Amino acid sequence: MTNISRESFTKEEAQILEPFVTNLDQTVFGLINLPEVIKGALFSRYSRSEKSLRHILLKEFIQSKEANFKEIAGEIKVTNNQLIATQKAEDFYNRVLIGYGDDSVAELGGAHLACEYISNIAAKVLEDARLGISPLEKSTRYVTFNQKVNGKYLYYREPSIMESKYRDIYEQTLDNLFDTYSNLIEQLLPWVQSQTPQDENTSKRAYNNATKAKTLDLLRGLLPMATLTNVGLFGNGRSFEYLLVKLASSPHQELRDLGQKMQSELDKMIPSFVKRAKTERGLEYANYLKENRENTANLSQKYLSKIEHQSVSTVELIDYDQNAELQVITAILYPHSKVTFTQVQEIVKTLSDQDKINIIKQYVGDRKVRFHRPGRAFEETYYTFDLLADIGAYRDLQRHRILTQERQNYTTKHGYIIPDEIKKSGLSDIYCHALDQAGKTYEIIAQELPQSAQYVVPFAYKIRWRIKLNLREIYHLVELRSARQGHQSYRFIAQEMYHKIKEIHPTLVTGMTFVDLNNYELERLDSEQKIDQKLNQ
Repeated sequence: MTNISRESFTKEEAQILEPFVTNLDQTVFGLINLPEVIKGALFSRYSRSEKSLRHILLKEFIQSKEANFKEIAGEIKVTNNQLIATQKAEDFYNRVLIGYGDDSVAELGGAHLACEYISNIAAKVLEDARLGISPLEKSTRYVTFNQKVNGKYLYYREPSIMESKYRDIYEQTLDNLFDTYSNLIEQLLPWVQSQTPQDENTSKRAYNNATKAKTLDLLRGLLPMATLTNVGLFGNGRSFEYLLVKLASSPHQELRDLGQKMQSELDKMIPSFVKRAKTERGLEYANYLKENRENTANLSQKYLSKIEHQSVSTVELIDYDQNAELQVITAILYPHSKVTFTQVQEIVKTLSDQDKINIIKQYVGDRKVRFHRPGRAFEETYYTFDLLADIGAYRDLQRHRILTQERQNYTTKHGYIIPDEIKKSGLSDIYCHALDQAGKTYEIIAQELPQSAQYVVPFAYKIRWRIKLNLREIYHLVELRSARQGHQSYRFIAQEMYHKIKEIHPTLVTGMTFVDLNNYELERLDSEQKIDQKLNQ
């Protein structure tokens, strides 16, 4: 490594800097105990300076009379390594940003935000952000959703419905779904355990967790979209700003209200990064999104309303690159050459099939685990799937963000999924009765309040959505979602995606060695046993 002279600071300077950097003499260090707004301002200045970041922090922030850092950051009090910052950082940030690009700088600061007691409709919108937002949601597999507060189940009581003549039927239907969910847990868990007895190699802890997870997986179809959940978010300012605009354009009052609450809290943490969401510019953008959604919905109604919809569960490959192998192999060789992409392509066209297979195999290499992902050459070709599956499966697959995905509205018109285990247990009549009642209630409310009626739809009902993703992301999604511990409904989708691509491009999936095509009784058991091993160690 090149010998780079390290910065030197006087004893006084070192004492000043020490609370704010992880080290004073290394070429790699972190910023600590600083408000996000100052970190963002620092990096914005950093991008246009020859000086080191520590030097900028010391000379242009801390010691600068113009910056008045003591007022900006508070009286530089460090208690338990946490700097007490003041709102004056906001004014300084705005001054520093003169002449800088707001959008790029807004990615340099971020915030953690908790959104609790929100519906699944709201949760899916928060999680729909492609990049810049990292969400984590309460799991239906590990958490039982039958709690009550003040004698009421935890579901969103949608205002337009609660103020309408549908209030009673809405509450009765959702109460019945939660009653059925709660009662069936008590009946189904013993049945699951009877079908998969504990063996001598499995601890009581692992067995209980695996059978409970299996039971909750089977019954999650009864939970309606109104079910309240918690979502934790970490994101940068730019992504949060767009998310706030998107929420403001939503047809759902819950989401518009949620956006205002998020704005209020983000204003306390990263105010400069999200300020435009509430300006005239942000309001115009929100209105633009709202009008576009409504206009395209009207066009769809005009041209497509007479087409019969299909309700058979499908994993349909609707589009792919006919020259996928040519493009991928060209992309593999290109970075190691000194010629144009087109020249490489012409050579690849002359190669034998065996040569092409060997190139792809060597590029994929010896993958020890599924985390060893092929390189970016596999991003050269894309596949588009039209999916129809239960909402439960959609909720899991929707979390993949390195792709294009668009869904249709939540509805009961495609029917619902009944897990085979529910049928075998003899509980399907009770299960289906609750879902059928929800379907009827949806139809009644949807006639007058189509957007609000979506809150009634249970997870077992099917939804149609499309995804477009490259081969590299196919490797990740298919190998992850086909793994044993996954829910059977989305494991089926992952397996079908693999089969569809293998039919047309077998050479490109030869390296996909971690696809699991088997079926299992207790999906979580293997993972729980691995946890036992770690606990024992």
